Amino acid sequence: MKSKKYFYTWEDYSESNKNSKTMIDDILADPELAQLDKLVIGCWGESWENSAQPIIDGMVEHGDQFAGIKSLYIGDMDFEECEVSWIEQADYSKLWAAMPQLEELTIKGSTNLSLGSMKHENLKSLEIICGGLPKDVLASIGAAKLPALKRLSLYMGIEDYGFDGGIEDITAMLEQSDFPKLEELGLLDSEIQDEIAETVVKSRYMKQIHKLDLSCGTMTDKGGQWILNEVPQYDNIKEVDLSYHYMSDEMMEKLQELQADVDVDDQQEDDEYDGEIYRYPMLTE
Repeated sequence: MKSKKYFYTWEDYSESNKNSKTMIDDILADPELAQLDKLVIGCWGESWENSAQPIIDGMVEHGDQFAGIKSLYIGDMDFEECEVSWIEQADYSKLWAAMPQLEELTIKGSTNLSLGSMKHENLKSLEIICGGLPKDVLASIGAAKLPALKRLSLYMGIEDYGFDGGIEDITAMLEQSDFPKLEELGLLDSEIQDEIAETVVKSRYMKQIHKLDLSCGTMTDKGGQWILNEVPQYDNIKEVDLSYHYMSDEMMEKLQELQADVDVDDQQEDDEYDGEIYRYPMLTE
């Protein structure tokens, strides 16, 4: 897969006034675009103020020039370029029809993110990396028509950075969605990771997935016990990622005895302040 990343440096946007509007023009003018399979969009210049919308709109308007793109990543930038919770995202509702050949989509950032009505025959992987996932995005995924989807990875995050739902919204998404080919399910980076573990192991996707990712959150022994009780029923589950967690040594040992390959690396310690216990997901701001 031939890939290219487009991004602006600090000098580009501070001295040359580069932004998301000029970026789509630069991409369209690139003679290499026609040979690309994978397109990665990094910092588009003051990404905390300038929305990615002109980039998405340009792809929709010039869909024929992006006909070869099978993998798309919008927002590939580190915290020095822009904190994940600051990235101004876009409305993707028109992208689904404009890029029917798309197989992989990764979106980083959730501020002003909208997926609209998702109907796509060929999308195999959807990943949203953020510090807080809005419940309307969860609702869009729950109602999506994605018959080819094999991988779904959603960073839930926390209320302070965009997660405005609750376990009921996550449960509704799992119950309402219909992804017949789903093999990898990731619901991670949450401050309610124990509750997510409980609702996931009760979902119908446990019968078909090969990998379960509940990493990067505040999972304790309570969530670990749900995994310990339920995963042994499913021979189809070969891999469980629980890395970055708050479980005890004893629970870690028990989980590693399961038939699946269980990752319990990166054990965290509780923070205690003024008699209160605090636990934090890996990615928030």
